[in-house]
Amino acid sequence: MQISSPLRLELDKSALMANWQSLNRITAGHCGAAIKANGYGLGAERVRHYLAQAGCRDFFVSSWDEARLLDSSEKDFSLSVLHGLREDDLGYALNSSVKPVLCSPAMIARWKAHAPNRPCDVMVDTGMNRLGLSMEEAGSGLLDGLSIDNILSHLACADEADHPLNQKQLERFRILAARKQAKRYSLANSAGIFLSKDYHFDLARPGLALYGGLPVPQSKDILKPVVAIAAQAIQVREVSAGEAIGYGACFVTPKKMRVAILHVGYADGYWRAFFEKGHARKDGVICPLAGRVSMDMITVALPDALTAQEGDWFSVDFDLPSASQQTGLSQYELLTGLGHRYQSVWQAI
Repeated sequence: MQISSPLRLELDKSALMANWQSLNRITAGHCGAAIKANGYGLGAERVRHYLAQAGCRDFFVSSWDEARLLDSSEKDFSLSVLHGLREDDLGYALNSSVKPVLCSPAMIARWKAHAPNRPCDVMVDTGMNRLGLSMEEAGSGLLDGLSIDNILSHLACADEADHPLNQKQLERFRILAARKQAKRYSLANSAGIFLSKDYHFDLARPGLALYGGLPVPQSKDILKPVVAIAAQAIQVREVSAGEAIGYGACFVTPKKMRVAILHVGYADGYWRAFFEKGHARKDGVICPLAGRVSMDMITVALPDALTAQEGDWFSVDFDLPSASQQTGLSQYELLTGLGHRYQSVWQAI
């Protein structure tokens, strides 16, 4: 017997698809999609399904565990694992159509020993000093004999257009592209797409921008929000003037007031940092938070004229740029921190 949830993610599939199509139009080459971290918290399988309908053909996850949940015999799509190929991954990788993104000499040796004729991707570090071969390793002959679909690198500061590291990474990546060791070259993430076409090369790999996050201010007029939170009222009650609400008694009622207790909390990615900043809405009316965010509940103050009762649904404001400013958390943290208790409702809004 299926039980309905008091907590929903209302997800706009038309906005998700439109965001990819907008980014694809901007991009000089083709546009792929990062769907790691369970599709940035929205459900990787459904995200890939809708992005494929929009025209996307290149998908990236972080681990083979993520790939296993998405792998299929569909030949029209490319799925790559960004974190490379451990010895422990070989059993699955060799029996899968998924490609590793080789990040080290050891991974390259492992792939050459077991699948020398199969396509792979390669990550080269151009200045972030995270995953990837060094520039010297990439030019040393180490890549000889590999069938490389994509050579990738990752921008460290693309959300700061005037940061000098952007140009330095671009110059280094141009050196890689001039060697023509791969079919395609991929540098730009979501923010990198908005730097300039110089950063686009053959394949862009947006993540945040697909899901309605704004990687840079100028993307506001291009990208649409995808995610909304809805929570049911567990209880509606009256609280006398001068009474405290919630943990720590941090909120004291200035007058007699009605409040609603909503079924959402920090276990659902609605963080304690929303205290004194967040709010919900019912029938378009703002209902500010009253007291701290609990693990499973928030309390919101109800304006005098607003009708509300147990079981009513409230929208909980989760506009990513605004929520980021309110909490000091990045838009990435807010998205990927959404918990597992939501019922996901995909619709064309």
